Amino acid sequence: MEKIGSAGNYGKKVRSDCKATLQLTKSGGLDIQLISKVEDYFGKHIISLAKEELKFFGIKNAKLKLEDRGALDFVITARIEAAIKQIVETNKEFLLPIIDQNTDQTSKQRYRRSRLYLPGNTPKLALNAGIHKPDGIILDLEDSVAISKKKEAAILVRNALRNVNFYGAERMVRINQLPLGLKDLDLIVPHNVNLILVPKCEHAKQIETVNNRIKELNNQERNIWLMPIIESALGVINSYEIASSRNVVALAIGLEDYTADINTQRTDDGRESFFARSQIVNSARAAGIQPIDSVFSDVNDMQALKDNVKISKSLGFHGMGCIHPRQILVIHQGFAPTSEEIEKAKAIVDAYNEAKEKGEGVVSLGSKMIDPPVVKRALQTLKMSGGNK
Repeated sequence: MEKIGSAGNYGKKVRSDCKATLQLTKSGGLDIQLISKVEDYFGKHIISLAKEELKFFGIKNAKLKLEDRGALDFVITARIEAAIKQIVETNKEFLLPIIDQNTDQTSKQRYRRSRLYLPGNTPKLALNAGIHKPDGIILDLEDSVAISKKKEAAILVRNALRNVNFYGAERMVRINQLPLGLKDLDLIVPHNVNLILVPKCEHAKQIETVNNRIKELNNQERNIWLMPIIESALGVINSYEIASSRNVVALAIGLEDYTADINTQRTDDGRESFFARSQIVNSARAAGIQPIDSVFSDVNDMQALKDNVKISKSLGFHGMGCIHPRQILVIHQGFAPTSEEIEKAKAIVDAYNEAKEKGEGVVSLGSKMIDPPVVKRALQTLKMSGGNK
């Protein structure tokens, strides 16, 4: 009996995806069957692309069925590759040329007010996510992907990192919980990921393990930042050590798993997580990185989200996660400095500059002395307001 490999999604509700079913044969060459509403327009191109990929993997005799629902080339090639690797042992990767927009690196202090989670195995959601202007886009390989689909999702995410225009959003990937997540690194590190989220982090040693694997794979020595997600009581207790680890630029908290771990229910006002969130903020700020709050799961209640953002900002968080594009603007507006904060920051910076010009070692505003950390915070406030670019 011939081996059969299958990857992808197909059905009436599926968009921008395809299902590839591959059966190796002993003879007969390549038999490619395409089922697609756009066959008249793109059929020849899709079949030619499929033949090129099969040839690349050394497959000369096979039956390939492609059930297309408007998939772009990077999706089609990912699905074919995943089907191949279910039945053929190979380390080869079929890669389309990377687009120019996805060759940039990001800085440690980049804004991370919003990060939009997208299921890693659902390509339609990634195609236009960047037009909503989140600070970061997370291609998720963990909770949103079924266990049986994780390998094919990793191949799709790899291709998305190379070929989807995210319109300036930081390219993020949430890997699986360690040790499984180390295998995800093989597919994403060499392909210009900006930041990797490490879920369910409880020890700094886990971050060390991730850093060591990245170093082995990162031949170009690009900046690849880490954002550990604290999701347990033990992680909260060890959060400063985790936050102080190499290449960590932000520390996030995941409240769904955290509240389950301490055997309580998550509420809108967040009383049950006040200690944990405060600890994350203090650990992150002490380590000189950004504290990032959890997602708000009710995508229909904008007022509740607005209230939650206000609390989050008051606790000292820099930003939070989101699971729907409509949440992005509310988050950005909520974390933006108020007019009073901006005016105060301007006054502090002006007083500092005036004292500096006069050669004075002491800076004061009215009757209050201004310490360097206060000036630094004022400069950050103006930068976030757009007044000190």
